[in-house]
Amino acid sequence: MLRRKLRGKPHLLGRYKSELLALMAEARQQELRWHLAAMVPRLRLDVKERKVVCSLLRSYLEDDSSIVKTSALQALAVLASNQPSIQPEVIKLLRQSARNGTPAMKARSRKLLLHLERS
Repeated sequence: MLRRKLRGKPHLLGRYKSELLALMAEARQQELRWHLAAMVPRLRLDVKERKVVCSLLRSYLEDDSSIVKTSALQALAVLASNQPSIQPEVIKLLRQSARNGTPAMKARSRKLLLHLERS
């Protein structure tokens, strides 16, 4: 229930943006990584921050955890839906994951591709 209340209020995370971005760069625990991947795309990011976040999320695609990889794909798709300049790269990643990823990555990639390719 708390999660639903917070989902519609991304501004509540805004005051912790610098800490979340720093934590995203240094986090090694899979549980922390997948939660950060879910939170960070909801932040207001400037161009430099968005580039850093996209780079970190691409590095998350190398994680051993399928959940981290799937969360990173979801986060990249969210960022791409608000930033058309990165859509081609994200669509390419999603297509690769839809062919070669884990079952969770394949399923999520197909759904995300439908959404991104429609917009």
